[in-house]
Amino acid sequence: MSVRGLPMAVPAEGLPARVRIHEVGARDGLQNEKTAVPTAVKAEFIRRLAGAGLTTIEATSFVHPKWVPQLADAEELFPRVRDLNAALPVLVPNQRGLDRALALGAEYVAVFASATESFAKANLNRTLEESLAVFEPVVRRAKDEGVRVRGYVSMCFGDPWEGPVPLPQVARVCGALRDMGCDELSLGDTIGVATPGQVRALLALLNERGVPTGAIGVHFHDTYGQALANTLAALQHGVTTVDASAGGLGGCPYAKSATGNLATEDLVWMLHGLGIETGVDLGRLTATSVWMAEQLGRPSPSRTVRALSHKDQ
Repeated sequence: MSVRGLPMAVPAEGLPARVRIHEVGARDGLQNEKTAVPTAVKAEFIRRLAGAGLTTIEATSFVHPKWVPQLADAEELFPRVRDLNAALPVLVPNQRGLDRALALGAEYVAVFASATESFAKANLNRTLEESLAVFEPVVRRAKDEGVRVRGYVSMCFGDPWEGPVPLPQVARVCGALRDMGCDELSLGDTIGVATPGQVRALLALLNERGVPTGAIGVHFHDTYGQALANTLAALQHGVTTVDASAGGLGGCPYAKSATGNLATEDLVWMLHGLGIETGVDLGRLTATSVWMAEQLGRPSPSRTVRALSHKDQ
């Protein structure tokens, strides 16, 4: 599943030589499915993603099954993939979730904060300050255990209830997570409303507030077709970690206006065209997303998957 010689690599000045893709399809993608995907299928999906060259694959979430029933099989799934030569971060919402993850040998966890009060209430059933208070001991213990911690910050650019989100408000939440000990922050455009100017402004403000670019990842949704443009703006600022979801799977069950994540294949096509290394085999990745789409019974929304798989027919 490839087109010989394409995309043609034409490097541009001021861009990183290599980008690490933080693959979220198996967690953020599948959590939004209406019906649960069999554990064996999830495990095979993760194995195929690793086989395509992805080195960071978010595996699952140790949230209570009541809230995300699609990921209720975390204890069964994680041991099936733990042997892979890839980082396998898992989401932990609280101390209990961290206990479960540590018991299975997790070495990389993530907490999920909000930049707005409305989404904190919808997603975590707490105020913003209450949710940060819950995360502090989780992050502290994870660090004491030698575990890497990522801090997600959702609604960084817009909120379906509150509208535009002031950038200093986002920076305050990011600063709180860094102060707790988070190694990395992922800036989430949960409903896909960001534009490149916003991205540049937020990254610049975070740098002013003491958050280094090397500790920042970006997580864009493609609701308004801006995900790749926003990614390019982040790359131009020096960001080298980009979240994406194989086949464009996912959304957010607590924000109904949130559509799919940036498709990993679309991201890889752009990065390879810019001469940026990813370590990803686009053909194998596309084949994996075609296979997963068959398991889900619908075509992939990724434009690159559709284009490359169509050429093979």
